Amino acid sequence: MFKKVLIANRGEIACRIIRACRELGIETVAIHSEADRDSMHVKLSEQSVCVGEASASDSYLNIPNIIAAAEISGADAIHPGYGFLSENAYFVEVCEACGLKFIGPSKESIKNMGDKIVAIGLMKKLGVPVVPGSDGHISIDDPKIFAMAKKVGYPVIIKATAGGGGKGMRIATSEKTLQNAIAIAQTEAKAAFGNSDVYMEKYIEEPHHIEFQILGDKYGKTAYLPERDCSVQKRHQKLVEESPSPLISESFRKKMGKTAKNIASAVKYITVGTVEFLVDKKGHFYFMEMNTRIQVEHPITEMVTGIDLVKEQIKLAAGEKLYVVSEKVKILGHAIECRINAEDPDKNFISSAGKIGKLYLPGGPGIRVDTHIYSGYTISPFYDSLIAKIISFGTDRKESITRMQRALREVEIENVKNTSSLHVKIMDNEQFCSGKVSTDFLSKHIFGKQSVE
Repeated sequence: MFKKVLIANRGEIACRIIRACRELGIETVAIHSEADRDSMHVKLSEQSVCVGEASASDSYLNIPNIIAAAEISGADAIHPGYGFLSENAYFVEVCEACGLKFIGPSKESIKNMGDKIVAIGLMKKLGVPVVPGSDGHISIDDPKIFAMAKKVGYPVIIKATAGGGGKGMRIATSEKTLQNAIAIAQTEAKAAFGNSDVYMEKYIEEPHHIEFQILGDKYGKTAYLPERDCSVQKRHQKLVEESPSPLISESFRKKMGKTAKNIASAVKYITVGTVEFLVDKKGHFYFMEMNTRIQVEHPITEMVTGIDLVKEQIKLAAGEKLYVVSEKVKILGHAIECRINAEDPDKNFISSAGKIGKLYLPGGPGIRVDTHIYSGYTISPFYDSLIAKIISFGTDRKESITRMQRALREVEIENVKNTSSLHVKIMDNEQFCSGKVSTDFLSKHIFGKQSVE
């Protein structure tokens, strides 16, 4: 087992990793930017090292500084969390060259699954259903794109080949909007991932976004855990996740889960990751992407299985054998996660920053809160807007919703606009409570005809 882990991240996920390490008897090193000197993860960790100025490119993406921090602190492993360098194959190579264990999959897995075009090609070879689309990268200057889009069938969606989180994605409904969609997607992709490559897919209308947590060890054993339904989204970014999905039958769960497990086996996946699918109106599922990291929404899987995924990730990276057997995992109840972002939902989700005054976060039976904020903490404009995750757990979906409704009404974050009020509307919505939710739920049932694409 590792003796000291450097956490190459910030915010709630850094706090979550520190707690997992502490339970495993592992010391931690927190890195931070100049803007994050007073962040909770810095306070919780045994050691901390400043790695740069406020901007992410100068700090949390600064590979030389992060490696130097690991070396001077005596860390023997690096946990990347999610975002930042978590799916950067080059970072894995540098870690290996410097004798540091990367707590995540191999660089080969990241390369193969990080490039969506490569991943889709692999899925075709494996016989996994994929959404119809381009066979490779597309360009705004390619005269064939109009014929390609017509063959695929409008609407189409333009997607970045790298990264995730809803960035670098634009929908085109006709020839008039196609080139503009490509241009915007390329610009966003370049800014977010340093890679402007995009590809085209058929846009499946009113789909359900279903994903499976997978685990693998270095001995070739893999497993899948019960699915998460991530269909409540805005601008292709998840807002609410739940497990299990209210729309998935036991037989369908096994079919999709085994597909996810086969994908993990094919790429010789180690540690934890997620295989994501779209499910259309007719009940057909299609591979969407694989995230080679821990997910934001991992707590709901932990709640319904009793498996600590972060600890498993660390143990698997350290070379321990996987003990989980998919067929023996029982669904213990129902869990829902609401992402609380420092954004104003009444003003097109504009980011909110500032110093928190009075703060009250919920508790009580069946409620878990993962966060890094506290009264007096200043929310920075430099990073992702996620400030807390509220997770409810109940014996069934109805109880989980009821507990979340209670918890959300207890939230008070003074001086900072946040999305807790939006989540109240979602939990109170009849369509959501019925469980019949697709990815256009927010625009149709919360904002009416107002688009949130």
